[in-house]
Amino acid sequence: MTGLIAFREIVLKVHSRCDLACDHCYVYEHADQSWRARPKVISEEAISRTASRLAEHAGAHSLPSVTVILHGGEPLLAGPARLRLVCEEFTRALDGVAALDLRIHTNGLQLSSRVLDLFVEYGVKVGISLDGDRAANDRHRRFADGRSSHPLVLRAVDLLREERYRHLYLGLLCTVDVANDPLAVHDALTALGPPRIDYLLPHATWQTPPARPDGAGTPYADWLLRIFDHWDRQGRPVPVRLFSSVLSTLAGGASLTESLGLAPTDLVVVETDGTLEQVDSLKSAYEGAAATGFDVFSHSFDQVAAHPGVRARQLGLAGVSKECRECPVVRSCGGGLYTHRYKPESGFDNPSVYCADLQALIEGIEARTMRTVTAAEVSDPAELAASQQELTSTLLAQLHSDLDGRGGDEWDRAWALLGEIEQSSDALDPVLDHPYTRSWLLGTLEAVREGRSCEADPAGQLAAVAAAAVVGGELDLTVRVPYQDGRLSLPTLGRLLPAATAAGQTWAEVRATGEGGFVVRSGRREWRTGGPGGPDDEAAGWQRVRRLTAEGVPQLALDDVDPYRDCFSMPLHRRLGARQVADWQAKLARAWALLGAAVPELARAAAAGLTTLTPLEKEEPDGVGSVGRHGPGALGIAMSYSADATALALLAGYRRARLRALTEVADLYALDAEWLHEVPWRERPVPVSRLLADVYERVAVAAYRAGRADAGASGNGSLDDTRRAMERLGGAAELTSSGKSLLAGLWSELEEATHG
Repeated sequence: MTGLIAFREIVLKVHSRCDLACDHCYVYEHADQSWRARPKVISEEAISRTASRLAEHAGAHSLPSVTVILHGGEPLLAGPARLRLVCEEFTRALDGVAALDLRIHTNGLQLSSRVLDLFVEYGVKVGISLDGDRAANDRHRRFADGRSSHPLVLRAVDLLREERYRHLYLGLLCTVDVANDPLAVHDALTALGPPRIDYLLPHATWQTPPARPDGAGTPYADWLLRIFDHWDRQGRPVPVRLFSSVLSTLAGGASLTESLGLAPTDLVVVETDGTLEQVDSLKSAYEGAAATGFDVFSHSFDQVAAHPGVRARQLGLAGVSKECRECPVVRSCGGGLYTHRYKPESGFDNPSVYCADLQALIEGIEARTMRTVTAAEVSDPAELAASQQELTSTLLAQLHSDLDGRGGDEWDRAWALLGEIEQSSDALDPVLDHPYTRSWLLGTLEAVREGRSCEADPAGQLAAVAAAAVVGGELDLTVRVPYQDGRLSLPTLGRLLPAATAAGQTWAEVRATGEGGFVVRSGRREWRTGGPGGPDDEAAGWQRVRRLTAEGVPQLALDDVDPYRDCFSMPLHRRLGARQVADWQAKLARAWALLGAAVPELARAAAAGLTTLTPLEKEEPDGVGSVGRHGPGALGIAMSYSADATALALLAGYRRARLRALTEVADLYALDAEWLHEVPWRERPVPVSRLLADVYERVAVAAYRAGRADAGASGNGSLDDTRRAMERLGGAAELTSSGKSLLAGLWSELEEATHG
């Protein structure tokens, strides 16, 4: 079926009764009482049929693994023989189809060595329900005659923690009761050494709301945040799934629990009579809320997956109420657990009955962790540069791995030389930092992975990188560099044209001579240069990478020779003559003067962040400096721009390049976002990535125009439109803590520019 989401998790009710009388249990104490009509123990036929249905489903959807959770009632009441049959049937049915992850959720009272030996045999992981210390646990988890269950549960946990069974210990599940002391509860659970703690909100709906002592506004958030602070101070010794999920979604990652987040449900329940139902907690809403009308004897799991009730919980953002869709924490909250949204007059189309608590919890965790979870690259240029350098090194290592010996002897020789250079000096860093080294790596990686021939021999370019490092570091090494299309190109340095190369030779040796100079020997011919700071020797065939030296212009490379600079959307300008360089430098000097006068801080940031300018033949349609497929620091600038247009192109282009560099190493927004945002200057709604990019550029442009006393100008710098877009961005649920930190900086920039 189109759009069908397969079930990856099966809750198998192996026993429908319990040996405790917990007064907060949704199975026995809430609206749905269907348990009364079901058999106590699941039948052999229901077990066999469920296993077959699951194997059929897993095979049809090519699922790599499936999880089966043995549940109840109290599943251990089914007894060792019936539990063994369950393990045997599912193991047999899934063999060769999908990996099987068997688990059991139990109160632990019936746990014994005999049962755990069975679980060792089949790898059944054990999660135990325990509400904390004895006072907290006995508030709800008692025998029918009122006796405490706490000592027996502790005995079960102690058994599970024995060395022979420790690997089966899945964790502890605790239902929150705000009448309990949160720190006493948490410390009691932590003392039992669980691999994980799950804090669960008690099941409630708008019809039967949760207890709120003294009418407190957010008692559940307050209770949980006290634990969070305590847990955080202790160094987070035990994973807490609720907290981990919030931290994950705040950082742009996935939700880790069904009770939070927008991930589609992939769970189905099989009752003891083989009935197929939706998530079990729906029994808290009303009689029959979890029913589908299907069973394992007559229906496939695909039929259940297509049920409207199941599909309603797989819609992501579209599946929550309008109020939730407009909430800034919806990506972390996800509208809360589906059951908790129920209201008789409007069904499940409501926020959670815990809405205020969930928002307070998420915002409370975010406020407490903003400083520590915000990527350092957002505010520290040195951290951004270091992360980008690491990214380039990672790409180079990945290319080496992907070639897997296919680079030949020349590649191996150059790779070994790079290792030698890296061990003896940091001379390799400037060459790897060169923006067009990244262009080469990205293009070559793509070609290798797609099985296409590379634009140039990878080994040849790697050797050229090594040679450039040897020259720049003045190292006493000789590098053998193959010619590429008759040229010898050395990144950051320049190129030797075909006319200068030795006839009939396919490679040359490069050796440093000191102070940036080097010698090229090919056959019997030798060619020398005094270094990158010296004059061009065009007659001899050497075209160096020149430096912009006009007063007021940052020390930028003018790279119009690198073979991998052709990575922009606009065509490259041919190599500039001396007069063209002088004219362009004069224009750039005027542009930097304009920037320095209007936005001195932004001008300094751009000067520090840019390393390389490449002249382009045509202007970008939006008038911004061109950002291509390269590493940070490069910008393509049209020669035809006026000084004012060049200033804007430099500023906006730098911002565009910096934001892209940030998004490559830091999560500024969730990548799974479904939202679209209206902005005044776009005809159609845009995703948050586009909105952030627009705002990031427009703030700088607005600041520049404000600095030039024309803040009211229309177009890219319209302040009112920019502010409205920033307000919209501030309410975007997709922004991570790092994205929000970046936005806060933009507000400061804008306020300083317009009121400073």
